[in-house]
Amino acid sequence: MQVEIDTGSGFCFGVVTAIESAERELQKGGPLYCLGDIVHNSLEVERLGAMGLHCIEHAKFSCLRDAKVLLRAHGEPPETYQTAAANRIAIVDATCPVVLQLQKKIKKCYLDTRRENAQVVIYGKKGHAEVNGLVGQTEGNAVVVEKTDDVEKLDFGRNIYLFSQTTKSLDGFRAIVSLIQAKIAPGVTFRSFDTICRQVANRLPNIKRFASRHDWVYFVAGRKSSNGKMLFEECRKANPRTVFISDADEIVAPLPPEVNSVGVCGATSTPKWLMEKVAARVREVNRSV
Repeated sequence: MQVEIDTGSGFCFGVVTAIESAERELQKGGPLYCLGDIVHNSLEVERLGAMGLHCIEHAKFSCLRDAKVLLRAHGEPPETYQTAAANRIAIVDATCPVVLQLQKKIKKCYLDTRRENAQVVIYGKKGHAEVNGLVGQTEGNAVVVEKTDDVEKLDFGRNIYLFSQTTKSLDGFRAIVSLIQAKIAPGVTFRSFDTICRQVANRLPNIKRFASRHDWVYFVAGRKSSNGKMLFEECRKANPRTVFISDADEIVAPLPPEVNSVGVCGATSTPKWLMEKVAARVREVNRSV
């Protein structure tokens, strides 16, 4: 049986940078905290946890004093930095440069358009860490649009400035743009900014091509990965015989006899070592078939 790992899958550069920052700080010794899971993959979180990385939530972060805390690639709102300064917390800032640039762009837009009584709108997943950081740039006033139905809560008689979470799909963003364009009142300003990370967006056509050339596909990602859910759905559209797994141990039975080619791919939060582990498991389980 041929088993191929998608070379285009795995950590994006923002996640790679965050993990390298964590490993570098851990080598220095002393406790290191991370605000939230460093990546939406429980096995990678466990690996770094064994090295001494302690993942905490915002409630515990606000109680820390004289500690060192890593901010993951998703970014944080201004309040996090204010808390760190007040509590003498040393920040290791691993915010993805693409996210950081977007934060600055949204903040500038918000400040420049407040006198217009404009609406800053973010196409993204409500409650997602990156989206929380983006909304924070607007003093909590940005409107989050997660799906097309959410567009109805906008005021089409007021100016609208639309941005996107970096890991959302281009098709989804374009659908939101089209809906707003169709509903915006005459003479009202509507501007959209395509702020989707191209390293992530370009994975869609690549992963669909990869999935379509195999008889069976294992898509490997953490259950909490927003990017993983989106890529998996696209992968399954290209190949209905695509199975979502989070660990190699989930593969327990041989594949059907007509399967000669298996693809292994994953999300921007899926480590290469995990995809290699899955590929090895596929070969092991199907060795006698």
